[in-house]
Amino acid sequence: MAAFHQWAAGPVPIRSATVRGHPMSVRTVCLGWHWQPYRYSRHAGDVNGARVLPLPEWLIELGRRALASVGWPDAAAYRPDTALINFYDAGAKMGLHQDKDEVSPDPVVSLSVGEACVFRFGNTENRNRPHTDVELRSGDLFVFGGPARLAYHGVTTIIPGTAPDDCGLTDGRINITLRATGLRD
Repeated sequence: MAAFHQWAAGPVPIRSATVRGHPMSVRTVCLGWHWQPYRYSRHAGDVNGARVLPLPEWLIELGRRALASVGWPDAAAYRPDTALINFYDAGAKMGLHQDKDEVSPDPVVSLSVGEACVFRFGNTENRNRPHTDVELRSGDLFVFGGPARLAYHGVTTIIPGTAPDDCGLTDGRINITLRATGLRD
């Protein structure tokens, strides 16, 4: 949580991205690459033009350990180059979407901290069924890659009052997603 508070303070502060003319209810801070809807850049042109902070080596290592724990082949070679850190307050949601702004097929590693949420994991074809709702709690890791890398997914509900006393958040949820963009400067 200490690292999150540092990242959220800047040089590129946490913000709500605008998608199709509407601000998202989720607030995001980025490391490595700055995500704007449908593209990445090293500088936050939609915020203040500053260069985003680098992705720390300890987060890269966390991603490798997560992949190794689920038996991912060649987990030691995983080299994410960006992290999107999303903050959800009690009313925040994220609609079903595909993570297809990256050119790399490497898996997405997601870590939850704080209040639980209902995470909807769908199919790769459309936003319709079939999908599975999974309750993600503080400390849970969720990895999706291979054929599921482009599955539609989102957060339908934050479950208030579920943050563990020792997680550093009294309310809300932080989600850290590690990705390998495959992009070059």
